[in-house]
Amino acid sequence: MDIRTTIIDPEKDGRWDHFVEQHAFGWISHLSGWKHVLENSFKHMQGHYLALMQGETIRAALPVYEVRSRIMGNRLVSVPFATISDPLVSSGKDMALLLDAAKEISARIDANFMEIRAFSSSMYIQEDRPEKVENYKHHYIVLDRPLDTISKTFHRSCVRQRIARSLKSGITFEPGETDIDLKQFYNLYLTNRKRLSLPPQPYLFIKSLWDTFHPSKKITLLMARKDGALIGCLMLFRFKGRVSAEFAAYDDSYLNISPLHGMFWEAIQTAQLEGYRIFDFGRTSLDNSTLMDFKGRWGTEVTGLPQFYFLPDHSTKKVKVKNGSFGKQVFGRICKFAPRPLYIWMGNLLYRHMG
Repeated sequence: MDIRTTIIDPEKDGRWDHFVEQHAFGWISHLSGWKHVLENSFKHMQGHYLALMQGETIRAALPVYEVRSRIMGNRLVSVPFATISDPLVSSGKDMALLLDAAKEISARIDANFMEIRAFSSSMYIQEDRPEKVENYKHHYIVLDRPLDTISKTFHRSCVRQRIARSLKSGITFEPGETDIDLKQFYNLYLTNRKRLSLPPQPYLFIKSLWDTFHPSKKITLLMARKDGALIGCLMLFRFKGRVSAEFAAYDDSYLNISPLHGMFWEAIQTAQLEGYRIFDFGRTSLDNSTLMDFKGRWGTEVTGLPQFYFLPDHSTKKVKVKNGSFGKQVFGRICKFAPRPLYIWMGNLLYRHMG
């Protein structure tokens, strides 16, 4: 049977989400809802969903996004703002066919480069041309053992003792369900990001994620309270066998009772109870030693998250990729001291060029 490459609209073609559900590498960022979120939150992005068809069946797939910026240049990315975004392939041959189709799009939009972000699919990117960069690590726990066995892998003083302190303090945990809960989480998130001199994701993006994926419980909030006050929150992505802590925020005035450790332990226990196989701590930049240490102390397994860069055929240059975001380099020094309205405006401005 002939195999052909085509572009499909995942929001109209039900075969796409079914394929993502069935594929071993499928994740929430591959779903049609992610396209809806990105294109409604960021007007400088447009998704192209490449499908390798065998008859009427999707055999392999590669979503790529045109990301346009007068500052950072135009590029083709798979997939923006996703911790995990593997090409959905199962062979090097299928990967090569999809890459050829993606390169045609890249040439048509005159992209400076094409970036493919991988995890489990890295083995299938076999071409000699790409420049491979590994600026990020991925930390996760396999939930295939009893909880007491898992907890014994945690660092004694830096994790186990802090979990105990958190539980003894009277912190309570509850799910966030309403838009008010979401807004409270975002306000705490803004405070954390500002303290760290990091630009915030726009509220429009966070709200769109919530509206799109919370009704099906693919995104949930875990909220920590002390005497009724919100002191911490995790935004969790849930899909297939994986729970991923994608956003974390906490009130640093309660550091003495370790709300962050309490929340993560609560989330890990709940994930195993509900039958998930993996608890994911998300993506971490190699230059963030503090966060690398925090995640490593939970007995996590660690692996790379390589990015593969393809330049136009006529280009003789190399892609210059710095370990650290554009926003951190440009805005980092002033984020901490900017008034909150200006700080939010700066984050919105920055993310109009990112992806």
